[in-house]
Amino acid sequence: MTRHLSDTRCAEGRVRFLIENGRALLLAEGPGWNHKSYHPTLERAALHLALLPEVSQTLYESALAELERQNRLP
Repeated sequence: MTRHLSDTRCAEGRVRFLIENGRALLLAEGPGWNHKSYHPTLERAALHLALLPEVSQTLYESALAELERQNRLP
């Protein structure tokens, strides 16, 4: 079962955080690139997102803000 945690879109691309089979799934894409990786925790997935050279600062900050906002909702 897959649980969708956040979906961030801006001019530079799109980032999604999901939970699938107990692991964090990071999906990121933009013009001419895409990325998919599994991580043991959301924190590790967020760290990995920061290390992707294609991800702009704007997209990274927006994705983390959205993830944080979604995790605060009941």
